[in-house]
Amino acid sequence: MMARATITLKKTGPDDGTRKPVLERQFSLARRLWNHTALRKFSIILVLALAWQIYGMVVHNDLLFPTLSDTFNSFVSSIRSGVLPDRAWTSLRILVIGYVTGILIAGVLTILAISTQIGTDFLEVMTAMFNPLPAIALLPLALLWFGLGTTSIVFVLLHSVVWVVALNTQGGFLSVSQTLRMVGRNYELTGLRYVWLILVPAAFPSILTGLKIAWAFAWRTLIAAELVFGVASGKGGLGWYIFENRNLLDIPAVFAGLLTVIIIGLIVENFFFRLIEKKTVRRWGMQS
Repeated sequence: MMARATITLKKTGPDDGTRKPVLERQFSLARRLWNHTALRKFSIILVLALAWQIYGMVVHNDLLFPTLSDTFNSFVSSIRSGVLPDRAWTSLRILVIGYVTGILIAGVLTILAISTQIGTDFLEVMTAMFNPLPAIALLPLALLWFGLGTTSIVFVLLHSVVWVVALNTQGGFLSVSQTLRMVGRNYELTGLRYVWLILVPAAFPSILTGLKIAWAFAWRTLIAAELVFGVASGKGGLGWYIFENRNLLDIPAVFAGLLTVIIIGLIVENFFFRLIEKKTVRRWGMQS
């Protein structure tokens, strides 16, 4: 985007004849607004929303593609009735259980991998075997092993999280410079203190990337599992909400469920992970 900028000459310092001229570049209002990342992203969302509304009006068939306004009305109605928040909370609760447990397991595997050769070989073999395997493909086995309940979905979520986080964490640990490693040895750091104080901060950009990818994998795996599996412990989540309304041919409600999935994804990515990134890697100067 091209924008006009003006250059003004200012003087700095005390007014005693020693003030030095300094060039200051002032951008136009349009350029200053365009430099805001949040505003640019919001503009993209507005364009996509407008395209959705126009395409829905052109199709003019709610059974095929409802308009954004019809979807939004169904979205608001489901929130007021309490159905959509309840379904969203059910999905998020299961997701957090699987996600946090997967991170802990990945952490243990990675620590073993950097501590022993057998741990490294075990992690490499397991990731080579299971990382390419789609998590949803394990759902039939999970149902046989754990029955109809939350445990089956959590098991599938673990598969989505563990290998991605472990791979990125191990890669980050291996990329830590020898200088930092020697600093840890000079301070006689060993075991978990060495990992926590030296390896984790140095490798945190890679770890954070793994956490983001694992979140995305876990979120979409959960929705897909609920679409196939249905109700967990007598209570359905967002996936079941979408499936249920599809059977009722309430397509605006189906799109409202999909919109909820998208909104939660945007919130987690642009607020939760962005906050972690701002407080860690950007503050430490690891990212611009």
